[in-house]
Amino acid sequence: MARFDIFDTVETLRQQGAPFVIATVIRTADATSAKAGAKAAVTQSGEIIGHLGGACVQRAVKAAAQMAISKGVPQVISVKPADKIVELNDDVQTYKSGCPSGGTVDLLIEPYAQAPQLLIFGDTPISHALAAHAKLAGFRVCEPKGDDLSMFDLTSRDFVVVASQGSGDLAALRAAVLSPARRVSMVASKRKADVLCAKLADTGVDASRLKSPAGLDIKGVDPHEIALSVLAEIVLWRNSDTFGVDKTDLRTQSPN
Repeated sequence: MARFDIFDTVETLRQQGAPFVIATVIRTADATSAKAGAKAAVTQSGEIIGHLGGACVQRAVKAAAQMAISKGVPQVISVKPADKIVELNDDVQTYKSGCPSGGTVDLLIEPYAQAPQLLIFGDTPISHALAAHAKLAGFRVCEPKGDDLSMFDLTSRDFVVVASQGSGDLAALRAAVLSPARRVSMVASKRKADVLCAKLADTGVDASRLKSPAGLDIKGVDPHEIALSVLAEIVLWRNSDTFGVDKTDLRTQSPN
């Protein structure tokens, strides 16, 4: 049998595109079948690829993996018998083990997910500048040719910017606000955006989550400066834990 290679497994999972977790045993105490340095991949469905120890450790790792994938942050967990849990550590999630071996296993749980998508409508100087800046910032940039977004598999981690600037604005905006993207913004004046949103409302489409004008107020003038302001706002959204703020607050900034 070929020796298990965690890095081959990671590359395969990366190619598949779904989020997963790498679990690494960082310390053991007393009798355990796990050894320090052992690694395994844990898929979104809970499959463990690799060896980390017995059933008690596996149950804890599966639970921790789901939490790590959901929150997108790494954590250290400790799996130990109930009689050895003396005090709780806020930095370490402790799981009680019922395994007869009585050993303790500490693991590092590291989530992996592809970078968020940034879908940009428009064939304009601003859209091209935004695409260039976004790629440098690590986003997966998508530039649809029409308003059919089905091929892009957008999720609640992704972002959409309408930068069509007069060419197919209404159709692009409709597709954007109906998508599952986390945030939707538009390079346009507030007045223009309000008119377009009203037209959508007449057809039963709620565009209230739109942020327009797009971007932070950095007094941008040329396309690259405006694109930078738009990207700065998206990075703020991506890195912030305050995605649930009231939507009216997102319309108070008046950028370019």
